[in-house]
Amino acid sequence: MKKKITFLVMMMAFMAVITGCSEVNKPITPESEGVWNEYFVYPLSQLITFFAELFNNDYGLSIVVVTIIIRLALLPLMIKQTKSTKAMQMLQPEMVKLREKYASKDQVTQQKLQQEMMQLYQKHGVNPLSGCLPIFIQMPVLFAFYHAIMRTMEIKQHSFLWFDLGHPDPIYVLPIVAGITTFIQQKIAMKGTPPNPQMTMMLWLMPIMILIFAINFPAALSLYWVVGNIFSIAQTYFIKGPTLKETEEGASK
Repeated sequence: MKKKITFLVMMMAFMAVITGCSEVNKPITPESEGVWNEYFVYPLSQLITFFAELFNNDYGLSIVVVTIIIRLALLPLMIKQTKSTKAMQMLQPEMVKLREKYASKDQVTQQKLQQEMMQLYQKHGVNPLSGCLPIFIQMPVLFAFYHAIMRTMEIKQHSFLWFDLGHPDPIYVLPIVAGITTFIQQKIAMKGTPPNPQMTMMLWLMPIMILIFAINFPAALSLYWVVGNIFSIAQTYFIKGPTLKETEEGASK
């Protein structure tokens, strides 16, 4: 889990560099140059505009719809990631035994450990890197959608429900819901996984970060977070439903 968190942080930093954080306030237009703008941000901006025009210039509803479309498109990757994570969890007891068997830190012993680990993965048909691949694919899409929301100027000129999409929620309802749903989504995702300090830290750190960002960022982005979190909660129940039920039944005995 610690390696996964480190990888996720590194991925976020990497994406921040390649997407050009300095461009986040520059409007996206057909003239915007670069692979990132032409093939990622602008198409998503156009998709938001298309649905907004379809819904009588309702950009808030468009963000909701496009968020769901993107999440549905990424669903197969999430299913693959969840299955890979579950398979790795099932191998944990055998992996612990191997680490105890090859506890010495000398190079020869560690090479033997790696060889037996690979044999264990091959025996059970598990690819240890397959859990990271979906994250690697998802991150550019989600960052691009974030940029599309922030850089589509039409969004800032419209309102949705009680808030202006281009300004922070004045009564903080969206930020609070974004923080709560982030917590719930992570809590559900972690069910059935042995607790550790890194997981506990992320369980509380991520909702707090989302809450702070949502308070200061345009409400359009908070709306995206809320819809995405709600979808993720439903998605997790859909994918991990049987596992969650078994965990709850085991805890009640």
